[in-house]
Amino acid sequence: MDVTEGTFAEEVLQRSHERPVVVDFWAEWCGPCRTLGPVLERLAAEANGEWVLAKVDVDANGSLAAAAQVQGIPAVRAFRDGRQVAEFTGALPEPQVREWLAGLGPGPADLAAAGAAEAVEAGDLQAAGDGFRRALELDPGHETARRGLAGVELRLRTMGQDRGGLARRVEADPAELDAVMGLADLDAMEGDLEAAFGRLVDAVAETSGPAREQVRLHLLVLLDTLPGDDSRAMAARRRLALALF
Repeated sequence: MDVTEGTFAEEVLQRSHERPVVVDFWAEWCGPCRTLGPVLERLAAEANGEWVLAKVDVDANGSLAAAAQVQGIPAVRAFRDGRQVAEFTGALPEPQVREWLAGLGPGPADLAAAGAAEAVEAGDLQAAGDGFRRALELDPGHETARRGLAGVELRLRTMGQDRGGLARRVEADPAELDAVMGLADLDAMEGDLEAAFGRLVDAVAETSGPAREQVRLHLLVLLDTLPGDDSRAMAARRRLALALF
């Protein structure tokens, strides 16, 4: 697919959370680009969706090429989980391109996260949590594992929680932070993340010292269940900043 400055975030960064995206920075006048381009296209077709090929015309998207620090073309970059993980410059022979692409396959952290996701499906939350933690030990920036672990921990925290009982505790004492955080967890578990975030931001604004820090950290834990660029997460972070300062 052809990618532009306007579509790069969605078609490359967002899509790379689902599968690797290989970006070919090229130009019509570039002879080596015309050699490498068909090789990449053929290998992408062979891969049958295991990775996605995105093509960026540097003449039409100069700002994007500059942001990617492209010094020469063809320049090929690979993205996974929203970040660049590999690159090469120049028209490499097909065997070397194949070897480079093979390195984009699932790594140890990906395999650990995939196993953890299977454990979630099987209902084994303890094993799932262990798997996601292992993935994060191997790759601290692994967003799938981060979100997976946050989701597992949320499910574990809400087991056996009684909304009515928590609400009565908060009604009796609005400063009962354990109950406030429990209600926020239930909101999040039920899919009402805006309510969960709002409840915790309000608590941050109304507390100070260790109590405020406790609620702030709990909010960050819930934010980890969403991608960092999710509009609800970004809005909650802005509200949190205002509540703190």
